[in-house]
Amino acid sequence: MKRVLTMVAVAAAMMSSGAALAYDGTNCKEAGNCWEAKPGYPAKIAGSKYDPKHDPVEIGKQEASIKAMDARNAKRIANAKATGKFVYELD
Repeated sequence: MKRVLTMVAVAAAMMSSGAALAYDGTNCKEAGNCWEAKPGYPAKIAGSKYDPKHDPVEIGKQEASIKAMDARNAKRIANAKATGKFVYELD
C-alpha cells in the first residue's frame, strides 16, 4: 500500500511539474503580451509586401454601414424603452 501511494505521489508530482516547466518558445514582454514577429517580418510594415494597402473608398463604405447600423440600433432601443417590447424590424 505504501509503495502504491508513493508511486501515485511521484506520478502526480511529475504531471504537475511538467506543465509548469513547459517552454512554448515565446519571449513575453509582459504577462499576456507574447506576440513575436516571425523571422524576416519587417519592423516597418508600410511599403513592404505585408502592407494591406486599404482602399479609402472601401473603408468609407464600411464606416457608413457602421453608422447606419448604430442608427438602427438606437431606434430599436428607443422603441423598446417606449413600448417595453423589443422589436428587431422597425420600418
